[in-house]
Amino acid sequence: MAGWRQKIPKISFTYETGKSGESLNIKWFGDGSTQSRVVTTHLIFWPTLVLTAIGLMMIFSASTIMEISEGINPYIGFRRTLLIAAIGLMGLFITAGWLTPTRLRNLALFAYASSLALQLAILTPLGIEVKGNRNWLLIPGINQVIQPSEFLKLGLAMYLAWVFMSGKVIVSSLRSVMGWVGLPVFFAFFAVMIGHDLGTLLVFVVLVFSAIFVAGIRLLWLGVAAVIGTGAAAFLIGISASRRARVYSFLVGKEADPLGGDLQSIRARWGLGTGGLTGVGPGASRQKWNYLPEAHTDFIFAILGEEFGLIGTSVVILLFCLLGFGMVRLIMHAKRVDACIYAATVAGWILSQALINIGVVIGLLPVIGVPLPLVSSGGSAMLATLFAIGVLLSYARDDAGSPPLSLSRSFPRSSAVVTPGRKRPQGSRVAPTRRSRPTAKKGRS
Repeated sequence: MAGWRQKIPKISFTYETGKSGESLNIKWFGDGSTQSRVVTTHLIFWPTLVLTAIGLMMIFSASTIMEISEGINPYIGFRRTLLIAAIGLMGLFITAGWLTPTRLRNLALFAYASSLALQLAILTPLGIEVKGNRNWLLIPGINQVIQPSEFLKLGLAMYLAWVFMSGKVIVSSLRSVMGWVGLPVFFAFFAVMIGHDLGTLLVFVVLVFSAIFVAGIRLLWLGVAAVIGTGAAAFLIGISASRRARVYSFLVGKEADPLGGDLQSIRARWGLGTGGLTGVGPGASRQKWNYLPEAHTDFIFAILGEEFGLIGTSVVILLFCLLGFGMVRLIMHAKRVDACIYAATVAGWILSQALINIGVVIGLLPVIGVPLPLVSSGGSAMLATLFAIGVLLSYARDDAGSPPLSLSRSFPRSSAVVTPGRKRPQGSRVAPTRRSRPTAKKGRS
């Protein structure tokens, strides 16, 4: 019976410094049968599908009372959510089956530029402000509202994958990194902060840091950027009265006001506590009766815990862990740099957003307005996330093959390829490459 321990896969991280620069090596040890691209694809697809199904069920449960109190038939209102989920899943299948790495690279600049322009459109009369955040856009003619920052996440992720794959960035050159990565990232951050949405900006920061860390940017530069980012976050919190109040309420929990600024945090924990181990039953939540604001969006995890208890919340957390595990496998096993970078950005995006949302609900973080990916209500968030995972599945289908026993990933400090026996021309730039590996057999993509 003790032999099962030998079948558990193990991951080893090493950081090396040599003549070619610094590199991060990730090695995977385990049963060769688990290294199939099919496993990676299933680890991404099935948790996504199940989380979407759970999200539809919880959105219907959590939004019913709110819609009834507003005089809206909840069954009719839920049709919009079903339609958005159907469009998102259809987009996922089409993206995963039709897009190839070449097509993704060709679309990257357009995706980034169009999503950035869409985000800047909030400055026009079509922009809508809700509770101090101007982060929504009215679509003329159909009277629908979208949140363009969600699509900007996807556009920025595709751009970062393209720019590192193209060889335009020399990761050992600060000037090159700032020009090709820093400026586009700054424009995206600036466009988000125009709408005063600090919670979404935090997700953007993790998304970018995930990409540049995997790409091999110097750790010193990352540390400096982290210090600057922390100072900027403190400044943004200090200039906003509502943000200061949230942080203060979080730090002085013993003086919490259950009817004031701490209402959401306290009632979310009440809901989780009421649920216990197995929950009060589907649809039987008490907090959703307009006691817990934003119960169907940012605090839907509390309604899930109340209705399905610790078992239900544990299942959702496990599904996010499986999804994250699939994305980490793609990062380690991808044959192309763009696949690895894109998987890192989406992993940083979805997992950080899930951690922030759950941390807020259980009281480990101050109230930060970010939805739970695939579970919370929000058409823009669901569409953007499903399309992003569709692109991820496209890369997984094409690039998730790996050697049977081990894998070593290295991003050299220079993006140039050095042909054996030849000296690299000074200043030459070509696409980054990984260390040599066995040539794939014919007939295998």
